[in-house]
Amino acid sequence: MNYLAHIYLSGESEEVILGNFIGDYVKGQQFLNYPKNVAKGIVLHRHIDSFTDSHPVVFECIVKLRPVFGKYAGIVIDIFLDHFLAVNWHNYSTEKLSTFTKRFHAVILANFFQLPSSVKIFVPFLIQHKRLQSYASIAGIEKTLRIMAKHTSLPAETETALQILEQEYEFFNDAFNRFFPDIIHFIEIKGEFIIERPVLITSV
Repeated sequence: MNYLAHIYLSGESEEVILGNFIGDYVKGQQFLNYPKNVAKGIVLHRHIDSFTDSHPVVFECIVKLRPVFGKYAGIVIDIFLDHFLAVNWHNYSTEKLSTFTKRFHAVILANFFQLPSSVKIFVPFLIQHKRLQSYASIAGIEKTLRIMAKHTSLPAETETALQILEQEYEFFNDAFNRFFPDIIHFIEIKGEFIIERPVLITSV
C-alpha cells in the first residue's frame, strides 16, 4: 500500500498516523526511539505491508505487471491501490478526501521535527502538489510513477503501466474492493481501533 492507504488505516490517533507515514524510513529497532504511539504506527505500517504482500488478490494484480516490472511490480500495484482507494473513497470514509488530506497535512506539519531527514525533504512537495488527492486521477498516478522512476530503481515504464491500468481497469478496481475490506478487518484487530466507514445500503 502507498501513502494514502497507510494513513487511512491508521485510525484517528495523530501519533499513529505519523508513525505509519514514516514507517518505510525507520529501520529495524529504530522505532523504539520514538514515543509509544508513534512506534505503534511504525509497527502497524509493517503489518500492513506484510498483509498486503501475502494477500492472494494482490498477487493476482502483481502478476499483471510482472512481465514489465519484475520484482518492482508490487511497488506499482501499491500506487494502483491508492488510486482505487481515492476513486472509491466515498465507500470507505465518512469525510471528503480533501478534508482527510488537509487534516493529514496539519498532523505532519505539527510534527515536522520528528520526521526522518529524508522525509522532511519531500513533505513540502507532497503537500504543495496535493499528492494524496492526486491519486484519484490517472494524471496523478502518472506523475507519481514518473517521479519514482526518476529517483528510485523503479523501471521507467510509466506509459506501459498506465496502458495496463486502463486496459485492466475493471479488474484492478474489483480486486481492490475484494482486498480492502480484508485489510481493514485485519488492521482493526492489530491496531485495536475501529475505522469508521459509511453505512452502505444495498437493495434486497
